Amino acid sequence: MNIAEAVKKRIEELCDERNLNFCKLANISGVPYTTVKSIIYGQSKNPSIATIKMLCDGFEISITDFFDTDTFRNLEQEIK
Repeated sequence: MNIAEAVKKRIEELCDERNLNFCKLANISGVPYTTVKSIIYGQSKNPSIATIKMLCDGFEISITDFFDTDTFRNLEQEIK
């Protein structure tokens, strides 16, 4: 799993926990729906920290809480 896939998975988990669809997430976070969609459907290979921070604000969690999961702890380092 790469970082973009881990971000997608985490967004989906948080939406499920909060009973949010992606359109509602876009509205409450201020992130354009097209951006949310591009992350979820794998078109965005490198979502920015600024975008993730806005999504975290919409979820009402800290950026630390977003990344503090086994999914991110177990990521292999990407070497390019």
